[in-house]
Amino acid sequence: MTKTALILVDIQNDYFTGGRWPVALMDSVAANAARLLENARSNGHRVIHIRHEARSDTAPFFRKGTVGAETHASVAPIGDEPVVIKHNASSFRDTDLQDRLDGITDLVICGAMSQMCIDAHARAGADLGYGVTVISDASGAKEQDFDGQHVTAAQEQAAIMAPLAMSYGRVLTTDAYVSEDAAA
Repeated sequence: MTKTALILVDIQNDYFTGGRWPVALMDSVAANAARLLENARSNGHRVIHIRHEARSDTAPFFRKGTVGAETHASVAPIGDEPVVIKHNASSFRDTDLQDRLDGITDLVICGAMSQMCIDAHARAGADLGYGVTVISDASGAKEQDFDGQHVTAAQEQAAIMAPLAMSYGRVLTTDAYVSEDAAA
């Protein structure tokens, strides 16, 4: 039995062009996530889809029951692949995610947004004792403004991936991870 789980976080329609909260490079992020999903399925790794649903009908995105809150077709669940609905940055909080990870030792995490939910999942997973691998090019960041400064998506991505790689796990590209997994 596999001891690895692929966690696909918030790859939802609102994050794509035309959605309510577009994230930079989301099409390439999703394409890489789809490669990881295909790899996980073919290697018998557990797959868990995470979907955020806002608690309020006035939320700026991921409103329950909308097309924007649905998982993007490129990484849609099949068969009995579970979908964990979350209302917080980390689905380790107030969900059954940990129960679904019974027997799992290693997490491969991808999705959006890097500076929120990917960061939260990686840190929580490491704190709970899982081996964590974040796939950088299958995770997307969104630009932000803070204290009068514009922070680009690329700057956000680097600012998150660097500390994750330093203290919380491994940060790899899709190509590097798929090659490594094939050799295992």
